[in-house]
Amino acid sequence: MDVAATLNTNLTALSAAADAARSLASPLAAAGDLLRDALVGGRKLLCCGNGGSACDAAHFTAEIAGRYALERRGFPAIDLTADHSIVTALINDYPPEELFARQVVAQGAAGDVLCVFSTSGTSANVVRALQEARAQGLKTVAFLGAGGGVCAGLADVELVVDSDVTARVQEVHLVLYHTLCEALDPVLAAAR
Repeated sequence: MDVAATLNTNLTALSAAADAARSLASPLAAAGDLLRDALVGGRKLLCCGNGGSACDAAHFTAEIAGRYALERRGFPAIDLTADHSIVTALINDYPPEELFARQVVAQGAAGDVLCVFSTSGTSANVVRALQEARAQGLKTVAFLGAGGGVCAGLADVELVVDSDVTARVQEVHLVLYHTLCEALDPVLAAAR
């Protein structure tokens, strides 16, 4: 086991993926505009994903509901993966692909923003969440990898990381949503 060589390989790959992510500046700014308008306008953020992407959904909502760096009031943000009672009830009573879509209907409203995280873009429950969000009048932002998969074309804003390696996609997603948090922080801090 050569940890040093693996670290070097991973950092080289991450650097390449991060450099390629510079091309996402324009859609990232568009995502920031959607989030700013919704949150300052009294709307809320909903987030979802599976596995490690569920952790990104939880992390992003925590930064918005709590704070990122600046001391400010919290803004409404709901992680659709977090409530174990809801998740297990829905998985027990409905097809798994309906897990997030049913929560979008229950928790979302026109003008809210749904952010989805999927490294493959092929998760059926994420696809259905995007479809239901559009039907309900929510704005949508998709953090994707692997060319966007089935989710490509379903969101108002797509942030597609140019990598097929799940870990590299997740690492760049973290930089992208932290960038949004940093850009939003002064705006949210000034909002009353």
